[in-house]
Amino acid sequence: MPDPNAPLDGPAAGASGRVALLAHPAGHSVSPAMQRAAFAARGIRATYDALDVAPGDLAEAVAALRRGPWWGANVTVPHKTAVVPWMDELTPAAQRLGAVNTIVRRGERLIGDNSDLPGFMRALAALGVDLAGSSVVVIGAGGAARAVVAGLADAGARIALHNRGTDRARALVDSLELPDVTLLAAAALEDAVVGCELLVQTTTVGMAGGPPGSPLPDGLLPHHGAVVDLVYRPAVTPLLAAASAAGLRAQNGLPMLVYQGALSFEAWTGVAAPVEAMGAAAEAALGGPGRGWSGPLADDDRPRVG
Repeated sequence: MPDPNAPLDGPAAGASGRVALLAHPAGHSVSPAMQRAAFAARGIRATYDALDVAPGDLAEAVAALRRGPWWGANVTVPHKTAVVPWMDELTPAAQRLGAVNTIVRRGERLIGDNSDLPGFMRALAALGVDLAGSSVVVIGAGGAARAVVAGLADAGARIALHNRGTDRARALVDSLELPDVTLLAAAALEDAVVGCELLVQTTTVGMAGGPPGSPLPDGLLPHHGAVVDLVYRPAVTPLLAAASAAGLRAQNGLPMLVYQGALSFEAWTGVAAPVEAMGAAAEAALGGPGRGWSGPLADDDRPRVG
């Protein structure tokens, strides 16, 4: 049954609508392919486009969402925090993380939500990681790390956070009010990584167009457990290649992208998301099987253990 809080002129009323991704730049996104596949699978008449919105044009772009045919939008870098003041209401998740990745229109009101945390946790569940009491090392202290650390803390994990700039890491922990998170200095990183049960890499290191290589020294990996790298382009970063070669469970950022996108879809439409169709479409947009949704991870035609 459709959610009674779905947009007033949304799919429950048989109307067609429009949704977009607000980004800068926007050309690399696989969200349009993923969300278009979801609308098609559910027989919903809606469009989804990636809009390159410069920071100076963001206020105008958000204001336009208050009118039909808009149902809402996704928001990504560099706009996740910038849109917050223009929301009429924030969900508890958006309030907690101080960022919005999903905007839903209710009449002329805009509701800011954040599906990154539950999207990440659903991805971890698919990997089969038991978090309660587990030792987890998180690399990076940017926007993605906020959702990761908050979700891991909720699950009862023991978290150690490492970032090149300790001030930024401390600010993240303080803003989330998580005094039990350990801040890892470079000198303590090796012992922490070797002994952890889950390593989560949240920076842009290894991303296509980003800093090359791995954020860890060569050969440094957990002795057992799993490695998650939130990069999904390429499907196999140097860190994930090393993890797979060492026999560790490895996951890139595509499952998180799909699950958070599914939650956004449900917020706009009040309809259960066709998650498998969305995952297949996202994987196809990245080049086909092996990109992180189904089958072994592969950064080209050579399959890797994943």
